[in-house]
Amino acid sequence: MLNLGWLEIVALIVIALLVFGPDKLPQAAAQAGRTLRNLRRMANSAREDLRAGLGPEFANFDPADLNPRHFVRKHLLDDVEDDWNRPAEAAPAAVPAAPAPPGGELGYGEIPPYDSEAT
Repeated sequence: MLNLGWLEIVALIVIALLVFGPDKLPQAAAQAGRTLRNLRRMANSAREDLRAGLGPEFANFDPADLNPRHFVRKHLLDDVEDDWNRPAEAAPAAVPAAPAPPGGELGYGEIPPYDSEAT
């Protein structure tokens, strides 16, 4: 989420001291902590209300899955990542190449055979 290093944290503390002053900084920090705690409580309450409203069919529903990045990773890339992480000896055998069409390869501009019953 926030990727802050030590230098950035020290800079934020110095700026906070300059803006609020040393006497009001603890009060401002306490107020910010209470606000963050209330926001988390509201988010958890909304999540639980959503789960209760959806019923037991959606017991394993996670609202984070609605994020497009998580959705793509979960539904599209899991199989690809499994194939990448699979050891070479466990990899499936190569798929044999499709047989050549009867009558040889098609030349440039030739129309492939058409089976009207197949479509």
